[in-house]
Amino acid sequence: MTTVPGKTLRVVVLISGGGTTLRNLLDQIDRRSLPLQVVGVVSSNPKARGLEYAKAASIATSVHERRTFATDDAYSEAIFNDIRHIGCDYVVMAGFLKFVPIPDDFALRVLNIHPGLIPAFCGHGMYGHHVHEAVLAYGAKLSGCTVHFVDNQYDHGPIILQRAVPVLDGDTPDALAARVFEAECEAYPEALRLLAAGRVQCDGRRVRIV
Repeated sequence: MTTVPGKTLRVVVLISGGGTTLRNLLDQIDRRSLPLQVVGVVSSNPKARGLEYAKAASIATSVHERRTFATDDAYSEAIFNDIRHIGCDYVVMAGFLKFVPIPDDFALRVLNIHPGLIPAFCGHGMYGHHVHEAVLAYGAKLSGCTVHFVDNQYDHGPIILQRAVPVLDGDTPDALAARVFEAECEAYPEALRLLAAGRVQCDGRRVRIV
């Protein structure tokens, strides 16, 4: 799986909350450091602050609340039908907290960033501060972030890249979260730049940067 070298990627961003990752991507696009066009934002939460960032940037938005759908498959169908209508190269999960099965036509086209070093401190229920609290409780010396393709298991798809950060003596979940987010702000755009340059090849679970 490769993309066309030098391509400006069309992406739809999925959010659930504050939209800090979306804001980082939009800032880098504005600085012309990221070959990306955000063509749509889909939220699981009608009150997500990230919707405000999208509207300020004149990006089309839609909201799909999980509680209004009977099954995960029905929820996924509604979201990906929206995405197909918009048309994009990749779907970028940015703090999207709902489970959605990935349709076959979007295999290896959905990305996520996890605030930990997969396969440690990941899986169902491990998101946001839950991850940082678990890292500190375990006494780990390293944490970080992982950019990966999304499959139909939590935090399981092939890993594109990871960035490690130290866990410091006296760290609080907030302090560790801030340090990890700094790494995320570099790692996610880097992964997207690699995809745009056609440098990402996926063979089973192994992702190669060529």
